[in-house]
Amino acid sequence: MSVLIRGGMVLDTVHGRVERRDVLTHGERIAALYSPGEDVGIPEGTVQIEATGHLVIPGLVDMHVHLREPGQEHKETIASGALAAAAGGFTSVACMPNTNPVNDCVEITELIKNAGEKAGFSRIYPIASVSVGQAGESLTDFAALKAAGAVGVSDDGFPVVDSCLMRKAFIEASQKGLLLVSHSEDPWLSRGGVMNEGEVAESLGLPGIPSAAEEIMVFREIMLAKLTGCPVHIAHVSTGGSVELIRRAKQEGIPVTAETAPHYFTLDHTAVMTYDTNAKMNPPLRSGYDVAAVKRGLSEGVLDVIATDHAPHAPSEKAAGLRKAPFGIIGLQTALPLTLTLVRDGLLSLAEALGKLSIAPASILNVPGGVLSEGGVADIGVLDLDEEYIFDKTMVLSVSCNSPFIGMKLTGRAVAAVVGGRLVWQRTGRGAEARTPPGTVL
Repeated sequence: MSVLIRGGMVLDTVHGRVERRDVLTHGERIAALYSPGEDVGIPEGTVQIEATGHLVIPGLVDMHVHLREPGQEHKETIASGALAAAAGGFTSVACMPNTNPVNDCVEITELIKNAGEKAGFSRIYPIASVSVGQAGESLTDFAALKAAGAVGVSDDGFPVVDSCLMRKAFIEASQKGLLLVSHSEDPWLSRGGVMNEGEVAESLGLPGIPSAAEEIMVFREIMLAKLTGCPVHIAHVSTGGSVELIRRAKQEGIPVTAETAPHYFTLDHTAVMTYDTNAKMNPPLRSGYDVAAVKRGLSEGVLDVIATDHAPHAPSEKAAGLRKAPFGIIGLQTALPLTLTLVRDGLLSLAEALGKLSIAPASILNVPGGVLSEGGVADIGVLDLDEEYIFDKTMVLSVSCNSPFIGMKLTGRAVAAVVGGRLVWQRTGRGAEARTPPGTVL
């Protein structure tokens, strides 16, 4: 099978260039990147995508999603999450282990990989649990999990409190070639909190989560990375203090990388003032000072990656009120337009912004993608950077709709997604899309 993407402007994430090129795939690889009009020999039966006026990019890579399967399919399935990813421009996603049962063994890792391959809309990379049952008492079998297809380990949602165990995890993950992803939270400081600790929480009479709950654990992970010499990746950075700790660590040469999510540079804790549970997430939306600090961290390269922390929840669960509703929002279909606001505001170039959604996470995860090159993997997104639209529930392809951005005017949208040389998703009109089932020959 071959796909030809014609007439688009191709983004070079390595050199920051944008040039008009046609892209021809053959099998799972890019066969040619060439100037329009060149005769490269188009195979009979090639699927053609008209990309004039659009940007052609390496498929985006989301290194932090929750796909809920197995055990919580009423919130999301691997197939629905992978489809939402493709519609958001993501051709690869790494899914966190807090499923039911927890992904702490070979059997669950293989189940997730097999379900991802069957769905076919996006590459699914399992991140397994650091500790058995995410109980924080004993390490999982990192070598076996790696062999089964895990690309990293994390106790996301249930931070490892035992620093001695975490030290062992640093060393073991480094030796086995797995990325260690830290959910940096002191659960004793954050216990009972539902939003950022500060004047807004006080005015609403709600228990808060202080910035220190995150920053204390970020500092610990940095110190463990320094002690062991082993790398760590800090998930969902939300505070100015965390940004400064990571900045100093990098200046000192400590092996730390970090991500933030679009909601941490687009919303602050005032979004909770309407008691909207779709603005309840962990870590919580912080102050305006923190939002500005996260933006600086992105523009100055302190924060390497933009990830969604896509966390679906059923409407009935989010309807329980701020004190009882679960933390988290969906984000696969809104990450791209929200990230593009950083470009329009002059904080990042287009290549820098999309690089934080592609080449940077691919490099940190050590997975294919993030670059378009002849012979390289044919994971490709086609974007309309200028389309303006109201993001409404009819556009949501996830099982759940828990997003504070429903009803918001957004700019920029994916038009098509190619995974492994196969057209897996193409938008044919507002709210409509053509889906290519796995194994279909076009």
